[in-house]
Amino acid sequence: MDSEPPAFLWNGPSAAETVVLLAHGAGAPMDTPFMSFFAEGVAALGMRVGRFEFPYMAARRINGAKKPPNPAAVLLDTWRAAIAVCDAKSIIIGGKSMGGRMASMIADEMNVTGLMCLGYPFYGAGKRDKPRIAHLEHLKTRTLICQGERDALGDRPAVEAITLSPHIAVHWLPDGDHDLKPRKASGHTHEGNLNSALDAISQFLSGLAKA
Repeated sequence: MDSEPPAFLWNGPSAAETVVLLAHGAGAPMDTPFMSFFAEGVAALGMRVGRFEFPYMAARRINGAKKPPNPAAVLLDTWRAAIAVCDAKSIIIGGKSMGGRMASMIADEMNVTGLMCLGYPFYGAGKRDKPRIAHLEHLKTRTLICQGERDALGDRPAVEAITLSPHIAVHWLPDGDHDLKPRKASGHTHEGNLNSALDAISQFLSGLAKA
């Protein structure tokens, strides 16, 4: 690993025994309302939450250039560097879409306590027949995935038809899209889905603490 540790945006008590690290999705930075909602919500549970950006997104803040994500090797090394500088009794990693997927690929390797993913990209847009799930079949890290039922990158029928590790739990958000947002006609609300996801995360984190 030769990546420099990323800069963090912190929430929650600095002396917390548990640190939760969250990475952003492919197209948006670490301080979107979506990311802030979960970072602040988890911090309110008494945990230290650190958000960070991959190199391409950090560079966007400086030069404004909207370049595509770095190669996977760079993304994974950034995750390793982020974890390596955290001194905590318990480290939980995850994030939105691509950030969560990259975290899932190094969770076992880095021996973290848990993994939480928000809108997991089980396959690329329009590529339901080419799922990217091989490592998820054998994942040993306890994992929670909060997924919208009609997520274009992993809807409920498609995900329930694949084999996932028994260590992975999926919490479904009714009529939610990739941002967990339902259609108005569904009778559900985005706020309701976000709060449902946060409740599931709270229970998941509580379970990890008792394990």
